[in-house]
Amino acid sequence: MHMSEIYSDTIVAISTAMAPSGIGIVRVSGPDAIEIADRVYSNPKGKRLSDQKGYTIHYGNVCEKGEVIDETLAMLMRAPHSYTGEDTVEFDCHGGVLATKRVLEAIIHAGARPAEPGEFSRRAFLNGRIDLTQAEAVMDIISAKNDHALRSAQHQLKGSVSEKISVVRQKLLHETAHIEAALDDPEHMSLDGYVEEMHEVITEQKSALLRLLESADSGRFMTEGIKTVIVGKPNAGKSSLLNLLIGEEKAIVTDIAGTTRDILEEQINVKGITLRLLDTAGIRDASDVIEQIGVEKAKEQVKDADLVLYVVDGSVALDENDHEIMDLIHDRKSVVILNKNDLSTVITNEQLEEKTQAPVISMSAKQSLGLDELEEEIEKMFFHGGISFNDEVYITNVRHKTCIEEAIRSLGLVLQSMDDGMPEDFWSIDLMGACDALGKITGDTTSEDLVNEIFSSFCMGK
Repeated sequence: MHMSEIYSDTIVAISTAMAPSGIGIVRVSGPDAIEIADRVYSNPKGKRLSDQKGYTIHYGNVCEKGEVIDETLAMLMRAPHSYTGEDTVEFDCHGGVLATKRVLEAIIHAGARPAEPGEFSRRAFLNGRIDLTQAEAVMDIISAKNDHALRSAQHQLKGSVSEKISVVRQKLLHETAHIEAALDDPEHMSLDGYVEEMHEVITEQKSALLRLLESADSGRFMTEGIKTVIVGKPNAGKSSLLNLLIGEEKAIVTDIAGTTRDILEEQINVKGITLRLLDTAGIRDASDVIEQIGVEKAKEQVKDADLVLYVVDGSVALDENDHEIMDLIHDRKSVVILNKNDLSTVITNEQLEEKTQAPVISMSAKQSLGLDELEEEIEKMFFHGGISFNDEVYITNVRHKTCIEEAIRSLGLVLQSMDDGMPEDFWSIDLMGACDALGKITGDTTSEDLVNEIFSSFCMGK
């Protein structure tokens, strides 16, 4: 579909943050973008943007009713060689909030419509400039919390995910077409002798999708961070550990047991990995009603944790509260921190390793000892000592993961139907189901409602 048949209007938005800054960018895109830009653009030598070539930059002023609003550099991009695939003009202005808003308002008065969130990227998708995975990667780059997430998003923006998905989908479409042709013309096409080959192809593609699915947890850890819950008895040093990790004294640290009553959450980077740290109330048999609520909240957080840091006071013997915590974390990824090693200890690393079956790090949160060992253990536990971005593709998007799971289920049904000797039209139905599920990832089979939902979460001006 030609872009003029998709959009007949021209949109404008501020594409930089609304805060004092060195520069503010106002982006105009659509069939009348250059004409509208000319209505507000004034060049010292009388040049008009409509007479200039694409990929050129021009100095001038943005004016309205003869009044100069701001100096500007107007960047001109002609269709289809722009982000949206449409004629586009970007005005680089001084970064004052008021000046940038005045430029925006002048362009609106000149005939452009205020853009909706994500509308520039939506136009890029509908005009075939990017697919859905690349559009989503744009927002992943903007919201990246660490280097791993940023590099993964950049990888995806280049088409790494869509390329992997498209290869699988094309092979499945080929098999579907072969079945449909055989069903439509059984006299001239037969599936005899082809079934084993088809079974092998479908099995290979299912395995390829399973390998992608296995990357989803690592992908989630990269983008969302590792939900890390700090647990232990009261006064074991949980808040001291939190403060050591974040480098600030945000949690209240006292000698009074049971000081923390609620969940405190912070985000930190460890070896380039984002940890979402949650400090919880000390777990013990509490008589105080408010403390009891805090203890129950702590137990709930452990159930959803990606990683549990179990802090043990090495100067105090283990008791029934410790055993309750050990039971609570026995099926979670955990690191045991034997804290207060600067004091005389009555518990050994070996005792804790035997009881918890988890790695034990000896630390003194108070004296900042053992932090490097803890960070190395977390990196090894989640990413086996590092992440390679040379060839690996990580699934970082929950929507993509759900679609891959749906495709794997459909392929499982195809293989089951083949093994059970079911008619070929049963195979075809489930094969098409797998193709449709994969098409939702790239946008080949995506409904308008889903497209609207995806782009509505984008930044204004992107």
